[in-house]
Formats: sequence, structure tokens, C-alpha cells
Amino acid sequence: MNQTLSHRDYLMKHLAAPAEASAYLNSVAEDGDIKFLLKAIRDVVEAQGGVGVLAEKTKLSRTTLYKTLSETGNPAVSTLDAILAVYGIRIGFFPVVHEAAGRQDPASPAASAGRAQRPRGRSHNARTRARLRHPARQVAEARLSAASARARSRGFRG
Repeated sequence: MNQTLSHRDYLMKHLAAPAEASAYLNSVAEDGDIKFLLKAIRDVVEAQGGVGVLAEKTKLSRTTLYKTLSETGNPAVSTLDAILAVYGIRIGFFPVVHEAAGRQDPASPAASAGRAQRPRGRSHNARTRARLRHPARQVAEARLSAASARARSRGFRG
């Protein structure tokens, strides 16, 4: 008999791991909509034991957390940082790729192929760092891909 798992149950099971949770949050954050990001953080909170457990660990009231993570919430960065730190996740910043404007990501091979000399004003280390993607993001994307593949192999069609 083919057993299926609801999307919600699958999500709650996998968001219990910090690496899966960070991959999930990164993928939602890339869309740039704060409402969806707050919903994703609520999913992570629920998977990790709920708002009550979070309130104890952050020393914030349950009411404050519910308001902060609501659809109309407007959390401060320090509040989000405190919430995510409980789960071993931190807020990160990554360069924006402007494909529509014709500018390339400095990390792409095409962008660096035309450079014969080192750009002035930037050290070799800064140039090298610009070409590399953040390792945590690479790991998170790989784990998200693996989680999606596992879901597809189990028959989830989402």
C-alpha cells in the first residue's frame, strides 16, 4: 500500500533540523515578500515546538511573538535575530543579481572571463570572495534540493 504524507506533516518533520529550516527560510526570503517570510518563520517555530517554547528561550512574551510573527507584523531586525538564534539560524546578506539591467553577478564565470587585469581598488581576497557564493547558502540550497527530491520520491506533488 502506498503511504502518503501531507505537505504540512512533511514540512513540520523536516523543519525541525536547522539546516532544513535555514534552506526553507532562504528560499522564501529570495522572493522578497515579508508576509511570506513571516509565515515561513511561523512554520519553523511550529516545527520546533511552538510559540510557548520560543517565548521561554527568547525571554519575550507570547503576545509579543504572536504579534511579531503575524501577517501584519513588522518585526525589528533584533527581534528576528533573537528568534532565529534560538534555532541556530542567523540572518545573512547576499548580493543582488540584476539580470534585467544587463549587469552580471560578479560570481559568474562570464563576468570574470573578460577581466585581464585585477580591478583597481580591490584586493585579491575581496575579488576572490566576490566570485564565490556564500558556503552556507550553497549548503542550504543543496539540502533544499535534496528535501524536494525526497518529497517527489515519496509521491508528494506540490
